[in-house]
This record gives sequence, structure tokens and C-alpha cells, in this order.
Amino acid sequence: MSSATDRKFRYWQNRTLVGAMIGYIAFYFVRNSLSFAIPAMQADGYTKTNLGIFITLNGLLYGVSKFANGILGDRANARVFMVTGLVLSAAANIIFGFGTSLIMLGAVWMANGWIQGMGFPPCARLMTHWFPPEQLATKMSIWNTSHSIGMGLASIGCGYIVTHFGWHWGFFGPALLVLLLAATLWLVLRDTPGSVGLPEIATTGSTGAISKQSFGEFMRFAGEHVFRNPYIWIIAVANFFVYTMRYSVLNWGPTMLTETRHVPLVGAGWMIAAFEISGVAGMLVAGRMTDKLFGGRGARVCLICMVLATLSMLLFWKLWATAPVWLAMLPLFLAGFFIYGPQALVGIAVANLATKRAAATAVGLTGLFGYGSALLTGWGLGKLAQTHGWGVALGAIAATGLAGSLLFAFAWRAKAHGYGDASRPV
Repeated sequence: MSSATDRKFRYWQNRTLVGAMIGYIAFYFVRNSLSFAIPAMQADGYTKTNLGIFITLNGLLYGVSKFANGILGDRANARVFMVTGLVLSAAANIIFGFGTSLIMLGAVWMANGWIQGMGFPPCARLMTHWFPPEQLATKMSIWNTSHSIGMGLASIGCGYIVTHFGWHWGFFGPALLVLLLAATLWLVLRDTPGSVGLPEIATTGSTGAISKQSFGEFMRFAGEHVFRNPYIWIIAVANFFVYTMRYSVLNWGPTMLTETRHVPLVGAGWMIAAFEISGVAGMLVAGRMTDKLFGGRGARVCLICMVLATLSMLLFWKLWATAPVWLAMLPLFLAGFFIYGPQALVGIAVANLATKRAAATAVGLTGLFGYGSALLTGWGLGKLAQTHGWGVALGAIAATGLAGSLLFAFAWRAKAHGYGDASRPV
């Protein structure tokens, strides 16, 4: 392409990357408010078990929605899809903030779980359409820092808001901000290079007219390159354990810190934010390693990171009860650094294996398993902590890392991408 076209392409690549990051950060503002409202809501008579059920149902519906919306997201306009999801999730948070009935609160939080599934698929579409596979691990790991940035900002913000204004405003405040961000994204984002007059990314086995294929043609392609690819299934199941470790800390960390070490909620927010910030560094390192040292084979880096995350959680479990808080938190921050490697790379690995024609579908499948972990990280962990204490609960979290490590080991031989296979007729 000409130098002028190349400059325009790079401008839109950077604009899309920043816009997708802002969009996913915004989804976090209206996703995890409940985690920081739990201590205050317990004072109003709600129990860990009840609130844990909310978290479980929200997570399960999010996983199913991420899968279903992944299929839609491969064929939908990413800009429209993302903005619609943000507006609907903000509305759900506002309704939750006004609620008092347990049944009503549960129903609204379940609905928000489904709506949240509209966040990742448009990002997967944007990233795989704007960046070639040999750059995807590096670029998508940069995008993936939006998980940690979003959760970190939400942790700090919600901690302050709930402390000073009550748990209701922990839902109102983020929702109002997200509505403003949704309007901004409508102006910033575009769907594919073709929508701004640029050529599509050239990759073996793909065409520039992906959106014009019939639904039947798309499902035949997805059946061959996603649902009958054993490595995508192995990585998807491993993602269950990645998310179990990650969301156990995010969902219950504030409550654990306030109850066992009497850390103020604001301080707990900063500690969870530190877990996320260490994860930002972990994502960037893992993405760079994947492209530069492992030739794009993300499953191999996932194995290394998962083993180290498991060791870090075991150390945190052993230190938590007796060591000073600052010392006990160090291995938790290390766990954040390592767990966010596979958290970022799982989506990248399956997106490359499925190619950009079915990237959102493949990522949605991993989300289905990832958020199936809500059975453990919501009701299961809440019940375990309430019945047997946080020591047993922390040991259970550490144990899940071993299972995830074993599964990633089975995916060691997975290819870097599936574009060569995609050139074969289905």
C-alpha cells in the first residue's frame, strides 16, 4: 500500500486499539460494583450466601452470553454492538441501585451478566480485523490490560464511593460515567478497515468479504475450525481454572481483607487494584514472550504462567494467617502478575487458531468455560468461607491452579495460528 494509505492505516489501528481499551474498561465499571457493595449490603441484612448466588448466576449468564454473542459478534458491527452493551449495562446498574427486594436485585444482576457478554466479542472482532496474526499477541496483550486497568480503577473508585456515599451510589456513579464513555466510543470506533476505505488485513486463507458470507457458510467454517479443533477445547477448559483463580480474588478479596485483617474498605480497594496493576505488567510480558520467543504459540506461555501463579497462591495461602499484611500481599501481587498472562493469552491463542473469520466465536467458547467458574467463585467460595473459614477457601483457590497447569500442558503442541488450515475448503 502507498505511504499515505499506510499512515492512515496506522492511525486507525492506534485509534481502534485505544477505543477498544476504553470500551472494555467501561464494561468493568458496571460489572464488579457488587464485590465492593457486599460489606455494606451485609449490614442491611444480606448474607454472603445470598450475594454469592448473585455472583454465581451473573457469572454463568455472562459465560453463556459471551459464547452466544461471540457467534453474533463475528457478523455484527463491532461499534454498534459495544455501545449498545454499555448503555444496557449502565441501565441495569442504575436499576440495581434503586432496588431493595432480594428477588428484584437478583434478577437485575442476572440480566447484567447477560449484557456484559456483549463486551468481549466486538473487541475480538476489532483486534483480529485490524491487526495481522504475527502482531496479535503483542497488540492484544496491550488491549488486554484494559481488564486490569478497568478493575483497578473500579476497585479504587467503588471503595471510595461505597465508603462515603453508601452502596447504592456504588452502582449509580459508575453507570453515569459509562453512559458518557459510550457516547464517546460511538464517535471513535469503526468496524473494519473496509468501513473507512482501507484494505482488509491480508492473511492466508481469508478474504476481505467475511461479513458477506451466509450464516450457513459461517457455521460450517466455525464447525471445522472451532468446534472440531481439540486444542481450542483444551484451552477453553483450562480457562475455567484461570478464571477461578482470578475471580476468587476479585469477587471475595475485599470481604476477605476486611473480615480477616480488618483492612478498611478503601484500603482493600487499593490492594485489589495492586493485584490488577501487577497483572498489567504480566500481560505485556506474556504477550511479548509469545510473539518473540515462542513464535506465537500462546498455550506454551500459558503453561509457564499458570505454574508460577499456582506457586504464588500456595505461598500466599501459607503466609496469610501469620505474616504481616504487607508481606502476605507480596505473593498475591505475584499471582496477579502470572495469572493475567494466561487470562490474556487464552483469547489470543484461540482467536489465531480460529482465524479472524471465527475469532469471536472461539473466544466466546473460552468465555463459556471461564465464567462457568462462577459456580466456584460465587456461591461455592462464599459458602466455603462462611462454613470453614478463609484459610480453607484460600487452599481451594490454590488447588485449582494445578488443574489448569495440567490442561495447558496438553495444549503444548498447538499451532501458532490456523490460517494455513483455513485455506482448505470446508
